Amino acid sequence: MTRPTDELVADVALDGHAEVGEGPTWDPLRHRLWWVDIPLGAVHRFDPTNGSDQVVYAGQPVGAVVIRQRGGLLLAVRDGFAVLERGQLRIIAPVEAERTGNRMNDGKVDPGGRFWAGTMAFDMTPAAGALYRLHQDYRVEIVLSRLTISNGIDWSPDGRTMYFIDSAKGSVTAFSYDRQTGAIREPRTLIVIPPDEGMPDGMTVDSAGFLWVAVWAGYAVRRYSPGGTFVSEIRLPVSQVTSCAFGGPALQDLYITTASSGLSPIQREEQPNAGALFRVRPGVVGRQPNLCRV
Repeated sequence: MTRPTDELVADVALDGHAEVGEGPTWDPLRHRLWWVDIPLGAVHRFDPTNGSDQVVYAGQPVGAVVIRQRGGLLLAVRDGFAVLERGQLRIIAPVEAERTGNRMNDGKVDPGGRFWAGTMAFDMTPAAGALYRLHQDYRVEIVLSRLTISNGIDWSPDGRTMYFIDSAKGSVTAFSYDRQTGAIREPRTLIVIPPDEGMPDGMTVDSAGFLWVAVWAGYAVRRYSPGGTFVSEIRLPVSQVTSCAFGGPALQDLYITTASSGLSPIQREEQPNAGALFRVRPGVVGRQPNLCRV
């Protein structure tokens, strides 16, 4: 892959020392950035105006946090979909209760207000996970099965395409998407990241429809066209880049989560900011996140 010479470099917004930072989500109601530390079950609220970061603990691993239209938060936690209210966790839709070796991972709200999130095995057993869709009546549907690391997900600005990552496959898949029903069909491989360049993790789509893909073990977030062509990348001083989301008043800032878990002592010394929340202004803007109607 040919890299452009004008690579952007991200700065540390919060040196959070997360084990596995994930799921950054801009809150347009509170003008804050939510993000999680998966194994600690920590739900963070970062205030970009003063750099403060408040934490609530869910009591179990948490893979994603989304904003409810009615106010409050929904989480994808180890046991399923849950509401977080006044610091208390309440499961509203259990998922895979019989599979104690699994947990929920990344997730996001679709244009119809449904909450999508997937699962994976703690030990990353191949084909042990699935992708689920939560409806307004708390009904849960399996959308995709036999996934290994259900991860990044987002939709095109026109709402006609869904993008999804099973990290173990090293690719981004595009589906035709029906906003009214939430159905997906016609999968096609859009982007492939060779194993020696890292592994696709979380992602977001900007206002122009370009995909920003976090590359685990790749020290970067890459930008791709809607047709899957590599355009540019943001380099980071840490290897385990997990996800990204646009935020700020004009959605001009790209926030990037990272992880420190699994690094050797030497790697930790070489990457002192592993687990930090990074921020960069890439010259394009994002989109308001879809609010959950559940």
